[in-house]
Amino acid sequence: MSRDVSLGSVVRSEWIKFRSVRSTVVGVVVTLFLTLGLGALVTVLTRLHWNVVTPLQRATFDPVSTSLVGVLFAQFAVGVIGSLFVTSEFSTGSIRTTLSAVPKRYELALGKLIVLVASMFVIGEVASFATFSIGQAIFSGVVPTASLSNSSVLRAVVFAGLYLTLLSVLAFSLGLLLRQSAACISVYVSILLIIPIIALFLPTSWQDDMRRFLPSEMGHAMISTASVPNNFGATTSLVVLVGYVAALFAVGVVVFTRRDA
Repeated sequence: MSRDVSLGSVVRSEWIKFRSVRSTVVGVVVTLFLTLGLGALVTVLTRLHWNVVTPLQRATFDPVSTSLVGVLFAQFAVGVIGSLFVTSEFSTGSIRTTLSAVPKRYELALGKLIVLVASMFVIGEVASFATFSIGQAIFSGVVPTASLSNSSVLRAVVFAGLYLTLLSVLAFSLGLLLRQSAACISVYVSILLIIPIIALFLPTSWQDDMRRFLPSEMGHAMISTASVPNNFGATTSLVVLVGYVAALFAVGVVVFTRRDA
């Protein structure tokens, strides 16, 4: 006989698993290292070479997206965190124990989702605000800087954290579908890296129509204060990406509830 388990107890148990697994700890450290470390490296190099930057480049320079460039590398780390949060249980067989404790699979998936979103939102926002602050401090006195008092700047920094959060859920949803860590990570990397490279070989008119729908291009638009040519605006990119993630999660839950463990 199955027993009723509250969503709150599922969230608490999943939180314990999430924070106690070594892969999560390593993933968070790598995410922070890539976001802050590479962001600082790029801003330092920009400051050192600012005297050779052309007038056109100076006129179009965006200190916000430059300081947030580490986010575009950290997207791979958060993908690993999201995917392993579900695929590791399938690979070890511990998913059977989890399902015996939580028979309602949709409730288990929702509990994991809540833990993942809450955790990655905090991590993503802390990393984004920290790398922005470090970048502007490095730029100060030499390179034009930006302030969070500007609404477009604040939006870009907040959206950077949301972008990382959504990508972790995207990878998590792929994990529900594919169940295998290697397959999930391969598909995730293909979506973010391989497909954009393939798009470069398409006719220019096709590139403009296709690239704006790619998650990586949406991320670029979300962390920029100015509009990116041939891309959606920042808010539209966020809405479309949320739609992608929600649809994939829904499909993942349906597959997860119908398959054997």
